[in-house]
Amino acid sequence: MENCKKVAVVMGSDSDLAVVKGAITTLKSFGIQVEVHVMSAHRTPEEACSFASNAKSSGFGVIIAAAGKAAHLAGVLAAHTTLPVIGIPIKSSTLDGLDALLATVQMPKGIPVGTVAIDGADNAAILAAQILGVYEKNISDKLLDMKTSMKEEVLQKDKKLQAEIENI
Repeated sequence: MENCKKVAVVMGSDSDLAVVKGAITTLKSFGIQVEVHVMSAHRTPEEACSFASNAKSSGFGVIIAAAGKAAHLAGVLAAHTTLPVIGIPIKSSTLDGLDALLATVQMPKGIPVGTVAIDGADNAAILAAQILGVYEKNISDKLLDMKTSMKEEVLQKDKKLQAEIENI
């Protein structure tokens, strides 16, 4: 796996870590190296732009960007790289994250940001793994195992439900 690209997880604030931990844990479960940073589209724009501009040459394959409120981080990073950027809108304001969702998903033509659900860190990590899994068989195999486990879990729940229904 030494050829496997890393995933950058960039948070707009350290307060986003509570949500982002899910992505970090999920990426590590796939054996993907993760690098985590705090950068702000508004407070550290030069650093964010520099990081994104150099991400590909630094060995990253995907960038995950988590931000709340105005949530411009994913778009700013996407504007400065050709790598896939996945946005996680963070629920952090009186609008329950809808502001962050709209800011993350409503990108202009030419600057796409793949966006997951509000606080959807696990799905952001799975999507990043799927992107890397196109070229990395070990990641693809782990994704298949995960989907097989999910299927088995649902089938077991249905079997249990059927047994309960019979006794009603």
